[in-house]
Amino acid sequence: MATTSEHVDLRDDLIRLVTSRLLDPLEILMPQADLAGLRSSVGADAEMWAAQLLGPDDALARQVAIRLMSVLYPGDTPFDPPESWWATPLGRVAARRAGHPSRDHVSLGVAGAMLGITRQGVHDLVNRNKLLRHPDGGVTVDSIRARLGLRREQ
Repeated sequence: MATTSEHVDLRDDLIRLVTSRLLDPLEILMPQADLAGLRSSVGADAEMWAAQLLGPDDALARQVAIRLMSVLYPGDTPFDPPESWWATPLGRVAARRAGHPSRDHVSLGVAGAMLGITRQGVHDLVNRNKLLRHPDGGVTVDSIRARLGLRREQ
């Protein structure tokens, strides 16, 4: 169950991202456009997205997370966020609900960032079979998501 502060932090992060990545550039390109309606609807939409991302429907949460990452971080290559991104409100919920957007396994450093722990902490969890080592190196994203889900339930 999501806390009120987690919901508020995620909503505010989504408002900031949509405004800075979509609406502000559109206003620069089209200064004559009336974006007031869009700007006012971002708050309500972000409220809905936050509720969906934090809600009980795993499939919906995954779909919303992937859709938001695709739109907010477009590019010609798969989205591969820096480790610091995983500490943001959207990064934390994306790790839990969708995993890494473009990989099935990640390095120990990225796994630590996704889990909010040190690389050594990840290494310890791998050695205790709490996270699964990937045959190509690193840790499986599925085991990270499972670990985050267990933490959430406790």
